[in-house]
Amino acid sequence: MTETLVPHGRLATVFGGGGFLGRYVVRALAQRGWRVRVASRRPNLTGHLQPLGRVGQIQAVQANLRYPESVAAAVKGADAVINLVGILSEGGRQRFDAVHAFGARIVAQAAKAAGVSALVHVSAIGADANSEASYARTKAAGEAAVREAFPGAIIVRPSIIFGPEDDFFNRFAAMARISPALPLIGGGETKFQPVYAGDVGEAIVRAIEQGPPGVTYEFGGPEVATFRHLLEYILRETGRRRILAPIPFTAANAIALGSETASTLSFGLMPAMFLITRDQVKLLHHDNVVSREAVAEGRTLEALGVTPTGYEAIVPTYLYRFRATGQFGRRSPPSSPEG
Repeated sequence: MTETLVPHGRLATVFGGGGFLGRYVVRALAQRGWRVRVASRRPNLTGHLQPLGRVGQIQAVQANLRYPESVAAAVKGADAVINLVGILSEGGRQRFDAVHAFGARIVAQAAKAAGVSALVHVSAIGADANSEASYARTKAAGEAAVREAFPGAIIVRPSIIFGPEDDFFNRFAAMARISPALPLIGGGETKFQPVYAGDVGEAIVRAIEQGPPGVTYEFGGPEVATFRHLLEYILRETGRRRILAPIPFTAANAIALGSETASTLSFGLMPAMFLITRDQVKLLHHDNVVSREAVAEGRTLEALGVTPTGYEAIVPTYLYRFRATGQFGRRSPPSSPEG
């Protein structure tokens, strides 16, 4: 009888491991010999993670951040805990406070009580207790709660994350397929520093293994680009010629209010690509890039030995499906029409 190979390495519990970033974190852990316990509200939906490791290396358990007992059970016996849980907009029982602040505190407290050696909490660039945006305020509240419960926790703040399953490049490429115009909120001057999900996953594991405790990292890619530039790039890659319509922040707020109302009245049936919230408009008032302090103090991808991957090296491998004739479609000329 053939013996089943079950790894006996260190154990990491990953909350939100079944999500977009989660698969890259799980893969990085598995490649480095960690046993991975994926804590998810719906463990039956994490089967896609199994091929990332050896037989028995990756296991899913049920856990919900609203129920501390399930969180405590998920971290029992773990050497490291990684919390990736977060939301971009509110809906139903998924509220910013509940997920970003309360949930973060529950995970940190459980990790501390279980004697876990390392905790990584994924926040976001722009987390600010004084921000007008609820998303940024609750991200900051989550960081404070984690620090209080687990002082040596490692906090990771990424810029917008890209990869085949992302919610940025895919969203606007899908919108360009059916809409004659794309919105340039605030004129499209907000700066971003897109970072590859694979780099973030690798850096998180390296931070656990070699980084000092208590550090707050900021992760960004090699290029800083404006919102306008990124939309122009999407149009070129998908072969679409669309109007880029500048929308002042005041008008964008009114449009967002209408979008939120339409989503509510349609009971959430409005296509997600067209949903924009007032909170998201507020976030666009500020650039989303790695700070000079983080660079100077060595709190970046490079400091962990990870060379950032540019979005132009990865994004074309999945945006081709939005071209009129798929991978055989042509890219548009460098210039795109603007409003």
